[in-house]
Amino acid sequence: MDKTRQSYIYAGLAILFWSTVPTAFKISLGELEILPMLTIAAITSTVVLMIVVLAENKTYLIKQTSAKELLSSAALGLINPFIYYLILLRAYQLLPAQVAQPLNMIWPIILVFLSVPLLKQKIDRKSFIALFISFAGVYIISSQGNPLNPGHSNITGVFLATGSSVFWALYFILNVRDKRDEAVKLLLNFIFGSAYLIAAMTITGKWHLDIGFRGAAASVYVGIFEMGITFLFWLKALKLASTTDKVSNLVYLAPFLSLVFVHFILHESVYYTTPLGLILIIAGIFFQNTRAKTRV
Repeated sequence: MDKTRQSYIYAGLAILFWSTVPTAFKISLGELEILPMLTIAAITSTVVLMIVVLAENKTYLIKQTSAKELLSSAALGLINPFIYYLILLRAYQLLPAQVAQPLNMIWPIILVFLSVPLLKQKIDRKSFIALFISFAGVYIISSQGNPLNPGHSNITGVFLATGSSVFWALYFILNVRDKRDEAVKLLLNFIFGSAYLIAAMTITGKWHLDIGFRGAAASVYVGIFEMGITFLFWLKALKLASTTDKVSNLVYLAPFLSLVFVHFILHESVYYTTPLGLILIIAGIFFQNTRAKTRV
């Protein structure tokens, strides 16, 4: 099998798994509080990533990690999975899955604006147009089928869903600047993140809560397919691709595909404004990327 075909297989698997995650979030949160659910998911992801590192004989890279790199992992683990998912999962508690998931999609636009203070990059006026287009999509999705009479969505949930994109964009920038092996980086991030979550569980006394099988199983699923191997599948797809553009653009199929799972498994009636708003958010991202390529 040639590399291009392998690339599309890995990309297809990643997109399929990511598209099921909003449904898994809602199922697990239907039975568990956020902190226990996230702790189960993070520990599961840590175990999966450890298996990957062992299978690829990369444990020696962990031993070579410097004190500075450990501090970097501690900081990254605080952002993701700790802060980022606590915010995002609260948004999923307050909003329908079809609303919470696409609102988080604006992170590539936020990434551009964070690049100004963090990477000393300049921003042109076209970036503000891209931001406006994407936020028009946010408004339409938030209207939940009634764009001329907004206010149906929980405002706190909308703020949290969009605000979580700031933390993901920050994590993305800091992670890209860290040149260590991806699997090793992720493993160390999640070791620290899991430690923070276990400490939070201990401090808040959440260990005594009853955990149902369905909620626990959905949390484990999230740990494997949202936080664990799926990201590595995606990196593998990009590495094997002859040109990354064609493969990377496929990720925007995930939120549309997720609507199918949300409708048939969670039985949410899909508002016509959800795909319409998604199209606007993605249009803003494409507009920004086109401008970026033109400047190169």
